[in-house]
Amino acid sequence: MQFQTCLMRAAVLSALTTMSLSVSAQSNDESNPNKTDQVSTVTLTSAPFGKADGLQILNPAKILSGPELKAKVGTSLGETLGSELGVAASGFGAGASRPIIRGLEGPRVKILQNGLSVADVSSLSNDHAVATESSTAQQIEILRGPSALLYGSGAIGGLVNVIDNRIPTSLNKQISGEAELRYGTVNKEKSASAALDGSGGEIAWHFDGNARKTDDYRIPGRTERNNPDAPSGNLPTSFTRETSVTGGLSLIQNWGYVGVAIQNLNDKYGIPTDEKSFIDLQQTRYDLSGTIKTPFPHFKDLQIKAAYTDYKHSENAEDGSALSNFKNRSAETRLTIAHDAWAGWEGVWGIQTENTRFSALSASTGRPDTVPTTNSKTFAAFAVEQQQFGNVVVNVGGRIENVVRKPTAEFQLQKRDFTLGSASIGALWQISKEYAAGATVSYAQRAPTTEELYSDGPHESTATFDIGNIRLGKENSRNLELSLQKSTGKIRWKINAFVNKIDNFVYGSTDNVFVSEEGVPELGGVFLRRDWSQAAATIRGAEAELSYNEHGEGLSLRGFADTSRGRLDNLGNLPLQPASRIGTDIGYRHAGWRGVLSVVHAKAQERLASFETFSTPSYTKVDFNLSYSHPFYNSQLTWFAYGKNLFNQDIRLATSVLRETVPQPGRGVVLGVRAAF
Repeated sequence: MQFQTCLMRAAVLSALTTMSLSVSAQSNDESNPNKTDQVSTVTLTSAPFGKADGLQILNPAKILSGPELKAKVGTSLGETLGSELGVAASGFGAGASRPIIRGLEGPRVKILQNGLSVADVSSLSNDHAVATESSTAQQIEILRGPSALLYGSGAIGGLVNVIDNRIPTSLNKQISGEAELRYGTVNKEKSASAALDGSGGEIAWHFDGNARKTDDYRIPGRTERNNPDAPSGNLPTSFTRETSVTGGLSLIQNWGYVGVAIQNLNDKYGIPTDEKSFIDLQQTRYDLSGTIKTPFPHFKDLQIKAAYTDYKHSENAEDGSALSNFKNRSAETRLTIAHDAWAGWEGVWGIQTENTRFSALSASTGRPDTVPTTNSKTFAAFAVEQQQFGNVVVNVGGRIENVVRKPTAEFQLQKRDFTLGSASIGALWQISKEYAAGATVSYAQRAPTTEELYSDGPHESTATFDIGNIRLGKENSRNLELSLQKSTGKIRWKINAFVNKIDNFVYGSTDNVFVSEEGVPELGGVFLRRDWSQAAATIRGAEAELSYNEHGEGLSLRGFADTSRGRLDNLGNLPLQPASRIGTDIGYRHAGWRGVLSVVHAKAQERLASFETFSTPSYTKVDFNLSYSHPFYNSQLTWFAYGKNLFNQDIRLATSVLRETVPQPGRGVVLGVRAAF
């Protein structure tokens, strides 16, 4: 606990000391915007220069907010984002589904909460849930390009940043908030969420909470295709139970703000395998955030963020007895400062630290049957600069990072130390007022994770016996991306093409050998042996999107397509690669009415890794959302109905390790009401 406490103290003292030195230098001519204006402004907070969605040609991104986000919220982050351009979902039942970006998953896709890591263990395995909540989010940002590398080596594939108002940044003149109730037919979902914001004097406060309960969801046919003996009706052990409560306070003055927040999350969900196990998850998180608008001459927006997270979950047998315990305690700090234009260059500099203590131990013996207790320390420095030369904007950035992984002394395992470098350069050519073209080249390195290095035991929920490789080297990724877009007018479009060449790509390989709980090969063994190995890999793909009047009154249209392919050089396809997709949205808005009909067609995925045996068939998924908003006393009421998988298709996700036995939910409707005041 000592290193976490020291980091948090240092972060608080650094923020308060700097603020006290700079308050006298601040001007008093700036007023705080009200909350409503802030929420309605769609700005990418995780990009270096905070550009809006349409300007992110150098940093390809998507921002979900407002009614669009509310209509897509699901029981997991993967379900919420799984239909976005270039994004798929891992689909491990209803409780655990993580975003997969451009064919890369797990430790190569970083999940952030307000700019700092969620510090869960979802990157370790597909059965682990992301410990963040979409229902109370104001905005979710997706970065799929080189700018994501500024957040660490865990973002080679991209990042997702979940934004909420847990630490307020403005003073509200009156109490405001939002509350929602919803019911879902496919899983008997019952959920409620609420958020309140207010202030007194110079202190702003925030509260939010949610509760969700779902039963096993209905499926169109049987769990296994063409198996008359497989279960039908409902998918066994696909239930979820979740509650979360968050509170925050901020001191807001002319010079900026400083605030703190605390969140408690409890999540229990089933694992839809023959063992009928379930996971019981608890997380407590403490956040600190502050901004000084003009800390020094020629500098602006000094931001400090810090978080301490105490995460744990147990994997339990059907009778409730614990099989293994996962714990992750993490302390993270991030300090950034922007400078004024120097010789035409604007930039952001920063440093970041993260200390974690992770373990996955047997619940009965305390032995490291899965992953030994390991301390990891990370220190990084980064910078990004941008300048405009006529019609061309040039962006350059780099990051230096040191990662140390050290198992505790009792396990007598070798410490590993990695020095990592990342760099990118991009150019945007404004061809005309409406059209622009861009290109970025980047290089990034990633350190192997704790589980990739030190795993040595059974993992009950995935039925694998994982064997790490202490000799793994760092991954080296070279990336090229080309973009072309029209970002103004009623008709807009964009095209992205990319290729990633990765040396020493870390992957789990199996030789179809089944072993006992002790790892001994045996007939009828319940665990499939999986070894961590390295090889060169190439991932390439393209994305396209065309829209008409997407956010205006009246008729709107949107079409999109995305595809990616990953291969281990000379060793066949990468596992869990998403199917190519094409889709369209037809929408209409008038007064308080809003409706969208969505159709997504995914092709069959027959490009399998050498150890994969099940090709996912094609499917066409049809959804709709319909809502009506109207004033009610001093609030705004929104009544909504969302229909999902209207044709009751048997959908198998190529990105799911359980695709052969776990279909996605069948036809269902979500009904609800939302009040904003």
